[in-house]
Parts: sequence; C-alpha cells; structure tokens
Amino acid sequence: MAWVYLFFAGLLEIGWAVGLKYTDGFTRPLPTIATIVSMAASLGLLGLALRTLPLGTAYAIWTGIGTVGTVIVGMLVLGESTAVLRLACIGLIVCGIVGLKLLTPA
Repeated sequence: MAWVYLFFAGLLEIGWAVGLKYTDGFTRPLPTIATIVSMAASLGLLGLALRTLPLGTAYAIWTGIGTVGTVIVGMLVLGESTAVLRLACIGLIVCGIVGLKLLTPA
C-alpha cells in the first residue's frame, strides 16, 4: 500500500507545482487554495508511505514523479520545449525512478 500512497503523493506534487503557476504569486484565491490543499495532501500521503519505505527512496521517487509529471504538463499545456535532449534527461529520471522501485523491497 505504501507504493500506492507514494504514487498518488507524486501525482499531487504535480498538481501543486503546476498550481503555483496559476496562483499569480498567491494573489488568486481559488488556485491558491487548490495548490495548498494539494501540497498538504501530497505531504500527507508521502508521510504514510514513509511508514514502511526507506526515506531516501521514497523522497527520490516522490520528487521524480513530480518532476517528470510537471515537465510533461509544461510541454503539453504551457508550450514548453520538447527538445530531444530535454526528453532524454527526463528519460534518465524515469530510469532512476524505476531502478529505485525495483531495488527496494517492500
């Protein structure tokens, strides 16, 4: 169950990272509230995952999911660069996430 918590914590990290873009410096109430709720839920789920998963592994995977997801949203929604080298770097992060998952018993 810890891996499920961690996965959803990572998805919520994407939500709050992207949400920050729409808060306009925390001046827009609805995006700000949604971002704060997403942050709290993400950290809460990470905390639940940390009950059984190693700290370094869980944190690296949590931030990795958030990083990769945020970059993908940036490319698809915000028109950010899809340069081949950028995609290759994202691929390396994904390899690291998969590697940590495969090498972590739990």
